[in-house]
Formats: sequence, C-alpha cells, structure tokens
Amino acid sequence: MADGSGEAAGRIGPFDPLRHGLFRRIWTASLFSNFGQLIQGVGAAWAMTQLTGRADMVALVQSATFAPLMLLSLFAGAIADSYDRRKIALVALCIALLGAVGLSLITMLGLLTPAWILFFCFVVGTGTALFGPAWQSSVGEQVPSRELAQAIALNSISYNIARSFGPAIGGLLVALAGVLAAFAFNALAYLPLIIVMVFWRRLPETSRLPPEALGRAVISGARYVVYSPPIRAVLVRTLLIAFAGVAASALMPLVARELLGGGAGLYGVLLGCFGAGAVLGALFLTPIKERMSDQAAVGLATALMGLCMIGTGLSRHEVLTGLLVMGAGAGWMISMALCNINIQMSSPRWVTGRALAACVTSVCGGMTIGGWVWGRIAASEGTDLALITAGTTLIVTIGAGLLWRMPAVEEQRDRDTPLSEPETNLDLNGRSGPIVVTIEYRVPVDQARGFYTAMMPLEEIRHRTGGYGWSISRDVGDPEIWTERYHTPTWHDYLRQRSRLTAADLDAWQRAIDFHQDADPIRVRRKLERPYGSVRWREDVPDRGIIVQLPSPGS
Repeated sequence: MADGSGEAAGRIGPFDPLRHGLFRRIWTASLFSNFGQLIQGVGAAWAMTQLTGRADMVALVQSATFAPLMLLSLFAGAIADSYDRRKIALVALCIALLGAVGLSLITMLGLLTPAWILFFCFVVGTGTALFGPAWQSSVGEQVPSRELAQAIALNSISYNIARSFGPAIGGLLVALAGVLAAFAFNALAYLPLIIVMVFWRRLPETSRLPPEALGRAVISGARYVVYSPPIRAVLVRTLLIAFAGVAASALMPLVARELLGGGAGLYGVLLGCFGAGAVLGALFLTPIKERMSDQAAVGLATALMGLCMIGTGLSRHEVLTGLLVMGAGAGWMISMALCNINIQMSSPRWVTGRALAACVTSVCGGMTIGGWVWGRIAASEGTDLALITAGTTLIVTIGAGLLWRMPAVEEQRDRDTPLSEPETNLDLNGRSGPIVVTIEYRVPVDQARGFYTAMMPLEEIRHRTGGYGWSISRDVGDPEIWTERYHTPTWHDYLRQRSRLTAADLDAWQRAIDFHQDADPIRVRRKLERPYGSVRWREDVPDRGIIVQLPSPGS
C-alpha cells in the first residue's frame, strides 16, 4: 500500500489523489471506459428496439449487462484477493474487449440478432464484474492511505460524469452513424485502460502460502463478512439504501413521461441532472467527512435523497424536478461512497476484494428487489405515489442506524511482525487436517468473570480469520485452567488463519492473555485430528506422519 506517512498532515483536497501519476492515468483511462460502456448500452438498447420492438427484450439488455455483477462478484473478489490484481484487471478488460469487438463484428457482418446482443452484453458485463473488485481493492496501492477516501470519491465522479453525458453522446452517435459506431467506440475505449495496466509495474505481495482454492476463498470471504460487525452493519445499510433509493433512477422515465408530460429528451436531461448531482455530492464528500461522523453523514445524505424523492413525486414543474433529482443524486453518491470507503477502511488487505464484492452484491440485490417493488407500485398506484412511498421508506431506514451503526473506523493495520513459526514434529503437507488448536490459560478464580468477558471477542476473530467451532471451557478439577479450542480444515488453512490476524486482533487477544498468571506462558497445542480409519494399523504400512522419534519417559 502506498505510504503517506511522510506527507504533510494538512487538509486533503478532493482532487489531491490526481497528483499521483499512476492513479491519474488509471482514472483518466477508466473515464473513457465508462463512457464506452454507457454508449454501448444506448446502442444495444436501440438495436434491440429495431430488431424486436418489445419492451421486455429492451429491458433484458440492461439485465444481461448487470447480471454478472450479481452472479460473479463474490468469485471476482476471491480471485482479486488470491492473485495479482493487475493481471486480474488485465484479463477482465480483455474479456470485456472481446465482447465489444464481437458485438461490433457481428453487427458489421449483418448477423446481429437479439440473442447475439444479449450474449455479448453478458460477456462485457462479465469482464466488468471481474474488473471491479481487482480495480477497487488496488486503489490503496495507487495513493497514500490518507487520500483513500478522496480517491474513492474521484472514481465515483468518473462514472457519474460518464452517466451524465454518456447516454446523450451515445444517442447522438447512434443517430449520426448507427449502432455499429456505438459498439466500436466501446471497443476502442477499453484500449487506454489496458495500456495503462500493461505498463503498471506493480510489486506483487509475496506469500509463502499458495492461494486458496476458489471455492474456499469465497467461503472465507463470506465468513469474514458474517463475523465482522462493522462490515455487516455497512452491508445492511447499503442494502436498505439501494432498495429504497433505486426508485429515483428506475422510475425516471415515468417521471419524464407521466408526471411532466415530456419525452426522451426530458428523460435524458433528468439523467444528466442525477449524474450532475452525484458529481456535486462527491465534491462535497471531503468537507462532510471533516465536519461530521460517517453515521451522521449517511443519515443526512439518506434524508436528503428521501426528501428529494418525495418532492419529485409531488412536483409537476420541470425545473423544480430537475433540482430535486440533482439533490437525490447527491444523496445517493454521498451515502454509497461513504459505505464503500468504510468497507475498504475496515477490511484488512487479505479480504478487501471480497468485502468490496459483498458490497456490490448488496447494492445490486437491493436495486434488483427495489426496482421490481417500486415498479409494481407505480403500475398499480401511480408513479407519484411510488416515489413518495420510496422516499418515505428511505427516511425510515435512517432508524436502522440505531441497530447497524456506521463504524467509526481507521484503516486496518497489518501486524508489524509475523508470528513465530509453529513447531511441528509430524510430516505435514498443506492438505493435512483437520487441525485442532487448543490454548490453555491459567486464571485466578477471582478474575474468572473478567477473563471470560475478554475472551468473547476472540470468537468472532477466530471465525472471521478462518477458524471453525470456537469454544472455551473450564477444567472441573482445576477451576483456574481455561481452554480455548477451534479447528481449521487443513494445515494451510491454519497457517492462513494465523497470518490474517491484524494488530487490532492481537491487541484483543493480548487483553485476554493479560489475565494469565503462571510461571510459564500460555500453552498452545496444535493437533492433527485422526478420525476412525485414517491411520494405517498394519505393520507393513508405515505411518508417514511421524518423522521424529520422541524420547521415552525418563530417557
């Protein structure tokens, strides 16, 4: 991660991350890529309209593009955490480029069909889904850690600039040169980002352990989220905001047509207003973070968006509606950016990609469900009532902050020195297991309650770093002896579990160790579990586990 400790500790401006060459190059190239994707979306939707004229098929274009985000995000996050993020980003961009080139060639040859449109949009979406976690989790390597929040906001600005102007440019390009021009533009727009990634001389982090298998890496990421209260709280808030807030964009065509009596032109203007509001929200993100906590800021942004959505449902004036939509865009941007920043700041590096992928899944899930719910309400009760209900729901979700508070977090610190190598006298390989770990503490009886309380945080720490079945027990014969127990599936899983402990985790463990009072330190035992049938009992089959002959008692 980039080190910002040597920089002056002055106020950080919203554009300061652009002073760093690598971030500036990636940001500029990604801006072109964002424009390309949105322009292709316009071209694909128009091509589908010409081929079928069916509203459901036109809607499937967007579904085909964004479905991979729902289906592949967790896998993409696991891949980003396990392998070189630069290489993963390159592979993902090449997949998206192949999809864009394929769509262009099929169109040029006159073979375009609805099925081909959906297929290649899905391919482009797959590349985008794989690229997202690798790109987002590498932002901390491109800028100093103290500028991470501003860098995340700038990345959001990049997308919202494209969202403000991309559809209009796409519509103009399709009108002047046809859908082939839109598809070809997207293919060309990937090239700058691919070139930047090729020439990025990233220093990969070395690890003495092989990467986790994909399935196990996904499970590890999911367990980290489940057993990490700060991450869990952010994801719940994100889901609720996305569920109610999606009505602002999902119902915007109906706002233009039914509430304001306009057409496609007015719809484009409203889209631009939403994107412009999001850009303004990103610019105000730094002063907002300086003046209030994330809990208060998310509540304020959510209230702003909810009130603007209610106002949009009541308004019948174009200018007023445009201003309200801008406010909704600003509220959406601020709340989502703060959630994204919290995810990155509160997750250690080994799981950042998977935590961000969980955030994407939460947003997409909330938007998918919310879009369907508010669409049904708009169809049966009217667009105005749907917007008013969604805005009210959004304001009500602020109360969720009482149960799921936005964490006041600093960036997770990796420990300064690695733990010592565990002593082994068995011939273990990475797949050996299960491994049972027991840790014995001696605690005075009069301090038992305090020790028990100090041990409780360790349950979540062991589970979120890869342990299973954590428990603590007390010796009935000697009440001063307490035993902590958990297990891991394999020896490599145990070594990974030890390597994932952050400085904060070790501090929590030390608070429990401080209760230990004995001449010897705490006793840690690591055991290879031997279930029935796993040991060869015939004399002619050696037990290759034992490689050291232990001395007999008294020798």
